[in-house]
Amino acid sequence: MADALNARELRQDEWREKLAMFGLSLPALVLVFAIIVVPVGWLFWLSLFNDEGVLSLSNYTRMFDSKSYTRIFITTFKVSILTTVFCVLISYPFSYFLSQLPKRWAAIGLFTVLLPFWTSLLVRTYAWLVVLQRKGLVNEWGIELGLWDQPLKLAHNLNGTLVGMVHIMLPFMVLPLYASMRAINADYVKAASNLGANPTRAFWLVFFPLSLPGLLAGMVVVFVLCLGFFVTPAVLGGGKVIMVSMKIETLIDLFFNFGTASALGVVLMILTLAVLFLAHRLLRLDKILGERGA
Repeated sequence: MADALNARELRQDEWREKLAMFGLSLPALVLVFAIIVVPVGWLFWLSLFNDEGVLSLSNYTRMFDSKSYTRIFITTFKVSILTTVFCVLISYPFSYFLSQLPKRWAAIGLFTVLLPFWTSLLVRTYAWLVVLQRKGLVNEWGIELGLWDQPLKLAHNLNGTLVGMVHIMLPFMVLPLYASMRAINADYVKAASNLGANPTRAFWLVFFPLSLPGLLAGMVVVFVLCLGFFVTPAVLGGGKVIMVSMKIETLIDLFFNFGTASALGVVLMILTLAVLFLAHRLLRLDKILGERGA
């Protein structure tokens, strides 16, 4: 009898604790519902109405039937993938260099990485336009030095867009990479060397697998941020690089077509969630492989 009473009291205490935790988290849940669930639900609701205000799926069917929308999504993913690849190629050796420095010098290096955040994104984008345009600094110096005779097309195209986006996205790749590399115990690489591995083999078999969680985390952050980028491709692309965010702005600002714009937003959100889901599975797999390799 006493055991039954004790079990009942334990269950009651457990429920009281759950209710208390729910009460403490209720303000946060309300805030999340207000700023995330409601806007997303409203966006999905608007996408179900056509131009005449009639409930239909015409916005989605038009999107999948039109080749122009397909090209826009292809361009968006192409720019995002290329930006992520270039960020990896630049950030990995730089982060590795920082991780091998003493903490004081590494902190100075990280300060240079974070310094661009003190300047507005719009200012940085227009600065690149000044540098890359036909009469910009790069073309003027190149012609004066005799490197080329005619101004190169460095802006108002895909090249200029990639330069600006890589510059803006680099910190988001460097920070998780550096944190992951700094956490790797140097004794692991020394142990591999003691077992007969040369520096290159020790790096690829020990250091690189252990840095994969930070690398993939940075890739996911950069790729997802690039999918919704607007300012840089709009300024440096010169209207020749059309991404989903720019098309949404055009549909709302010029045509007041909230239905199609909302449908574009919903499709882009679903694709982004799919990328995040796949990345989550890959991150879990790489963590397991990293632990086995260690």
